[in-house]
Amino acid sequence: MTRKQRRLTLIGSAGAVLAVALGLILFALSDQIVFFQSPTDIAEKGVPEGQRIRLGGLVEEGTVVRSDNAQVSFKVTDTVNAVAVTYQGILPDLFREGQGIVAEGQIGTDGVFVADTVLAKHDENYIPKEVAEALKDKGHWQGEE
Repeated sequence: MTRKQRRLTLIGSAGAVLAVALGLILFALSDQIVFFQSPTDIAEKGVPEGQRIRLGGLVEEGTVVRSDNAQVSFKVTDTVNAVAVTYQGILPDLFREGQGIVAEGQIGTDGVFVADTVLAKHDENYIPKEVAEALKDKGHWQGEE
């Protein structure tokens, strides 16, 4: 075997090992991947019960209800459709009605989104990229370009 053939064999073998390693990593993480959905996406496509998703949109005005045991229920809207959400825990300080949020969790048996994580914007100019794109697609974006 010539020097060039050995080098090509080594490079090919290394590439094959990296491809197998990448395949194994992606397979192992497939259960951890969470896709973003807007309320309209959920209404149109439907999301299987128990599948983890990220729900993004605006907290609908007049829908926030807080109970004594730190459970909060509210609706997330993209101004076309709305999804009812429940969350058990302490909400971010910047959470309020009309606020852009991303909630991570799953759809329950009753069709209510059960969130285990709620993220709110961190300043007056920020809205999650996916939420902004969904609002732009619906023609309701009022932020900067």
